Amino acid sequence: MRRPAYLAAGLVALALGFIGIFLPLLPTTPFVLLAAFCFARGNPAWEARLLADPRFGPSIRAWRERGAIPRNGKRLAVLMMLISALGGWFLLTPPWHVVPAGVCLVVGAWVLTRPSA
Repeated sequence: MRRPAYLAAGLVALALGFIGIFLPLLPTTPFVLLAAFCFARGNPAWEARLLADPRFGPSIRAWRERGAIPRNGKRLAVLMMLISALGGWFLLTPPWHVVPAGVCLVVGAWVLTRPSA
């Protein structure tokens, strides 16, 4: 009963990750990591294919082995969070305009403390 649920969750996560390639507000990497996690429990052959993929495999292995995030990924994530925080600051009304900045500050600090791949 669990294997089909993990397989379905992995497929949904992979689909969301694929959509995230084209939509700037939807992150790709966390969904691909989630898909790998689910496939490891639902369909190990699909997990192996994901790990063998030249684009996603190295990032998944780096995260699993060391909790590492690639340097370029860190830079891009922090830049996008900065843009999002500035957008929230100018587009939202007080007191809501500080919420995106606060969330981005916490998440950005966490991202920057991860080891670099």
